[in-house]
Amino acid sequence: MDVQKLATYGTAAAVVGTGSIVGGNVALDHATGGPEKRVEAEATELRLIVREEVRSAFAEMWPTKTGPVTGTPQPTGNYKNKIPK
Repeated sequence: MDVQKLATYGTAAAVVGTGSIVGGNVALDHATGGPEKRVEAEATELRLIVREEVRSAFAEMWPTKTGPVTGTPQPTGNYKNKIPK
């Protein structure tokens, strides 16, 4: 055999070997639920991003003070004994 045929057979064997390894990895990935796990991880990451955006929108929208609003005065004494008029 000449060098060209040896190189061709060697290359063909390398391609077949690589294809079987890659094919085995794909089959193993599908068998262990790899695509579903990746979809779930992507959905979880998207939920986290949306949650952070909503929180920041609420923080920007919410006023820091409400103006001249006064609350009710703090009760004094025992409210059970006081009778309102």
